[in-house]
Amino acid sequence: MLVNFVLWLMRRSPAARRLAWRGFHELLGHRYGGLDWWTFMNYGFAELGEDPRPIPLAPEDEAERYCAQLYAHVTGAVDLEGRDVLEVGCGRGGGVSYVARYLNPRRATGLDAARTQVDFCRRVHGGPKVEFVHGEAERLPFDDDSFDAVVNVESSFCYRDMDAFLAEVRRVLRPGGHFLFADVRLAFEADALVDQLARAGFTVIGARDISGNVCRALELDAERRRKVAATLVPAYLRHVLYAFVGVEGTRIPTLLSSGLLRYLSVTMQKDGAQLAAPIRGTVAARTSEPRELVGAEQAARQGARVAGFELTQRDSPAA
Repeated sequence: MLVNFVLWLMRRSPAARRLAWRGFHELLGHRYGGLDWWTFMNYGFAELGEDPRPIPLAPEDEAERYCAQLYAHVTGAVDLEGRDVLEVGCGRGGGVSYVARYLNPRRATGLDAARTQVDFCRRVHGGPKVEFVHGEAERLPFDDDSFDAVVNVESSFCYRDMDAFLAEVRRVLRPGGHFLFADVRLAFEADALVDQLARAGFTVIGARDISGNVCRALELDAERRRKVAATLVPAYLRHVLYAFVGVEGTRIPTLLSSGLLRYLSVTMQKDGAQLAAPIRGTVAARTSEPRELVGAEQAARQGARVAGFELTQRDSPAA
C-alpha cells in the first residue's frame, strides 16, 4: 500500500517525482557504495529470433550483459569514436564505462543528480578520458556546443520538466550532434513523446519500439536480478526491490508484455550543416510488433489496475 501511495503521489506531482527519485538514488549510492560489481540500473536488451548475435564483452562484464546490450543498441546507429559524449542520468556509471571502454570516444562524461552515485562512479570508473559531474538534467552545467552526442537511458521519466531537459540537450550539443534516447512511457503517451522530441528541434532519424527486446532481456536475466535483490535487502523488503529491478510478475514486465507500457528507443540529430558523426544504418523498423489498443484511456486505466493502482481523472489522457 505504501509503495502504491508513493507512486500515485509521484504521478500527481512532477516535483515530488523528482525529489523521490533523487532521494532514492542518493540512498542507493550511500547504502551500496561498496558494491563495485553493480554498475548498471536498466532493464536490458536482447535480440529476438534464432540468431541473437550477442555483443562481444570482456569476462568481467558478462554478469551485466543484457544491461550493456541496451547501451550497445542505443548507441549503435552512430559512430562515437573520437567524439565527446555525455550521458545524462548516468546512475552507477556502467553506461559511461561501456561507452568509454568499447566505443573509443575522445571523452565520456556522466552526469547525475545524486551526489553519492557520482562519488561511486568517480571511484569505480574513473580514468583518463572519463569524467563524472553532479548536476540537474534541466540545468546542465556545461557550455553551449560542448558534446557530439548525448545519451539518456531510463532517466527522463524522473524529470520534473521534460521540455527544459530537451532544450538543455539541444543547447549543449554541437551542430549535427546526436541525441540517443531510450525510456518507457504508457502506451497512450508514446506517440506524443516522439512528437515532443521533434518539437524540441531535433530531427528524428528513427523511433523504435523495443518492448519485446526488453521483455526478453528481463526474462533471460531474471535469476541474476532476483539474486541481486536478495543480496541487497532483507526478505521483508524484497518485493519492493523486485519491482525496481523488473523481476518477472512485477509491474514493469507485466505492463510491457501486455502492451500497456511501451519502451521506445529514439535516435535524433540536432540540425546542422554537417554530421558530427556518421549514421550506422537505420533504426526506423520496429523489433516488436505494434499492439492494437482498445482506446487510450481504457488502456491506461487497465494498465494502472494491472500495476496495482488506479488512475485519477487528472492522470487520464483526456485530462
